[in-house]
Amino acid sequence: MEMQLDPMTDDLPLMANTSHMLVKHYTLDLDVDFESQIIEGIIVFFFETGNRYRKTSSTSEEGCQSQLDETCGTGVSEPYHIPVTNLSAHSSKTEYNDFAVCVKGEKDTSDKNGNHSNREQASGISSSKNCCDIENHGSTDFLLVLDCCDLSVLKVEEVDVAAVTGIEKFTRSAKLTDAAKEPGNLRNQIVHELVTLPADRWKEQLYYYTCCSQAPGCGELLFTTGTWSLEIRKSGIHSPKDFPHAIRIWYKTKPEGRSITWTTDQSGRPCVYTMGSPINNRALFPCQEPPIALSTWQATVRAAAHFVVLMSGENSAEPVQLQEGILSWYYYVTMPMPASTFTIAIGCWLEVKQQHLTAEVQTNSDFSLPFSQADLRWHEERCGHMDYPCRFQNSAARLQAVIPYRVFTPWCLMESCKELVLQLIPQCLSAAYTTLGTHPFSRLDVLIVPSNFSSLGMASPHIIFLSQSVLPGGRHLCGARLCHEIAHAWFGLAIGARDWTEEWISEGFATYLEDIFWARAQQLSYEEEKGQQELKALLRWRRLRDEVQNSEEELQVLRPNKENTGEVSESGASVVKHGLKAEKIFMQVHYLKGYFLLQSLARTMGEASYLASLRKFVHKFHGQLVLSQDFLYMLLEDIPEQKESGLTIESIFQNWLDTSGIPKLLPDQLVLLLESLLEEKTLCPRTLQCLEETYKLHEQDAEVRHRWCELVVKHKYGPGYGDVEKFLREDQAMGVYLYGELMVNEDAKQQELAYKCFAATREHMDVSSAKVVAEMLF
Repeated sequence: MEMQLDPMTDDLPLMANTSHMLVKHYTLDLDVDFESQIIEGIIVFFFETGNRYRKTSSTSEEGCQSQLDETCGTGVSEPYHIPVTNLSAHSSKTEYNDFAVCVKGEKDTSDKNGNHSNREQASGISSSKNCCDIENHGSTDFLLVLDCCDLSVLKVEEVDVAAVTGIEKFTRSAKLTDAAKEPGNLRNQIVHELVTLPADRWKEQLYYYTCCSQAPGCGELLFTTGTWSLEIRKSGIHSPKDFPHAIRIWYKTKPEGRSITWTTDQSGRPCVYTMGSPINNRALFPCQEPPIALSTWQATVRAAAHFVVLMSGENSAEPVQLQEGILSWYYYVTMPMPASTFTIAIGCWLEVKQQHLTAEVQTNSDFSLPFSQADLRWHEERCGHMDYPCRFQNSAARLQAVIPYRVFTPWCLMESCKELVLQLIPQCLSAAYTTLGTHPFSRLDVLIVPSNFSSLGMASPHIIFLSQSVLPGGRHLCGARLCHEIAHAWFGLAIGARDWTEEWISEGFATYLEDIFWARAQQLSYEEEKGQQELKALLRWRRLRDEVQNSEEELQVLRPNKENTGEVSESGASVVKHGLKAEKIFMQVHYLKGYFLLQSLARTMGEASYLASLRKFVHKFHGQLVLSQDFLYMLLEDIPEQKESGLTIESIFQNWLDTSGIPKLLPDQLVLLLESLLEEKTLCPRTLQCLEETYKLHEQDAEVRHRWCELVVKHKYGPGYGDVEKFLREDQAMGVYLYGELMVNEDAKQQELAYKCFAATREHMDVSSAKVVAEMLF
């Protein structure tokens, strides 16, 4: 039976067997009912056979092909769109025979009200291992496993994609054997041809996805639901390659589902939004959660006419009235993304609009880094990701400093958003562009979410959730948070972590880039920028120190799987270590340790060279999933001289990513830490002992040792007096004012130490120094 996990203490299971079957596209058709707090409808999956069973690589795994400019440009035209009519229980009354535009006439298997009987008991199967075998031994049936939680699954069926008018074009050129012409094989061949269409045919692809998702069913499939999964099989099918590659699922969410929050906005109006919770979207729709399941999607959502539906989609949806009081919204995405990044927010939002034209956003070199010839060459190179309409290969998109944006909010926050958010977005977008180049996504919506939202912000493709907490108090918090979430467009979305335990790849980079973007958005001078960044570093260091002191050690490790990071089971299933730990949601160690690692690398390389390497990394890995070593290998290739200084991937793993506690610091960071500690009125001897032992302060450079000696003197830490004596004897150029600090405390032992050191060094001391010290002592 499926193992039961304690959601408060255990790892998060990713159950989908992606090595056997890999989803390439989702089509969702949903109704939203605020009275029952249920989202109900249909999801259609289009699969490819997984890597373990694929004999040859498909065209979808090749690099980015040449595309028509209009497929990537800023003014993308709409695809051939047929509004998806509702096939679910409480739908409009349109039925299959209304789909004559793209479906051959076949009888609908539903009753005249569009209802389907709940066959869960009749169709259900035991989840015990002896009923089916995903490894496909003997004559047992293949089992498709999807990630699913807190959902009521009503029916699962195979989709007869061969019934779609015009679909023959996908098989005419294929050399089909007699076996391939069997109905099941033919349908799978059609799906294969559809999901592997080249990027310049994306409009046609979306059109046929729509048609196929509305095609009749051709047989129900057996299924059962568990705590974390939905398991599906077809009797007599023993291999993934023979399993239906297009399936349709009728389902309902539950009000208590952990992927979505039903609440009211700040104006007291009902709304619902995705949480980005530890379980991601599996309580919104059945899906494949492992990051490797990169897919595209399209969704039609119906809600009452006074609601606005926002979603992660490339198009700015315009609602269509289906019947009185009901509007339909349609969104689509052509860049393959993990299902966890799908975001939806439905509420009585109002769009905040400009009342007058603002000054043109400055995008010149006053606050940008010059792009090198190498930057330009990267644009000429072929992309490394699977084929999709890529903005990095589009000349118009590459010149777009500010992508189209909109702001939505409850009515009571309209003025705050108009005066603050609306003005900051173009500045922050432009600053991001001047730092990293091409925006990975073609547009951006920003939504002020309800007050129960559990963080200051969350980034998803084409949409950012922003907390109301960033609105009061001026520009600083709002601007910095916008910059953080905008940075996720590159790090976290366009480039994702192949193993979810490596959160630092997303959050560490966004925290580091937040400062760069925000300084440029404000157009600060070099001195102002550095001062602001040093202050932020100090505040973050204190926060990290406090978190390390008050959290479990195992939660402080950035690569908890260490050398096993990125590994999955034979089926493709895995777990996210500590993924269900409640306290982990609120920890910032991945943000802060990741930030300090990147800051130390930047100081080692020099900021200009470091940011050039980041741009190179973006160009090389956008549209792909990475592990820590992918970034570190590339970085060390760019600075081979660092190998001589002992900076290696292994040392970075050991000092930063694979251990708990505070990482080994650069001298400047230690100085900053010690100066912050000098502001503390009291520090206990145990703290000072741990500090010295952790960082071996007596072995550091003179700047660090000077601050250490000041701490020893201020807190009368006797075991450190030997370090003070050594400093006064050997670092006379820097120790003059330590004499004054030894005398001012009026402590007999400290004054005796001052007299002793001065007596031993006076004869050889610089005349001016000796005179100043003598005045302090006598």
